[in-house]
Amino acid sequence: YSDVTTFIVHWNEEFFAKGVVKKLQEEYPERKLTITGIEKFEDLICWQKARELTKNVYKTFSGCRDGGFKDQIQRASVSILSNIAEGFSRQGQKEKIQFYFTAKGSLTELQNQLLVARDVGYLDHKDFNKIADQTIQAHKLLNGLIRTSTKY
Repeated sequence: YSDVTTFIVHWNEEFFAKGVVKKLQEEYPERKLTITGIEKFEDLICWQKARELTKNVYKTFSGCRDGGFKDQIQRASVSILSNIAEGFSRQGQKEKIQFYFTAKGSLTELQNQLLVARDVGYLDHKDFNKIADQTIQAHKLLNGLIRTSTKY
């Protein structure tokens, strides 16, 4: 966190009950703390980026003639969104994290399918790189969501 000057904390009642905000303020008194509320899964940046990724997958493969492959890659991308949303609504920490890990598995499946699509000529390098970059960003955000959910 040495290069971060501001923390933006997305909170819910659980964060306050566990004293997360107070701990951050005590640990980093020199930093500004901005608190924003996350009330629904659509507020999660991770979900928002996964949604953009899914829209891009649907657009990119809309003309794919291999129906089985097209269905599978689209299902994997939708699974990422669905599991993040469902995990968000779960009350228990273990159950919540399990859904986030399932989303991570679907994201890895999507990354694998993108490699296959490129290898068999369903994607050119430009489209592959665009979607692959989105998967990397989504992976990082999902890992952060899992870390945060595990820590607090």
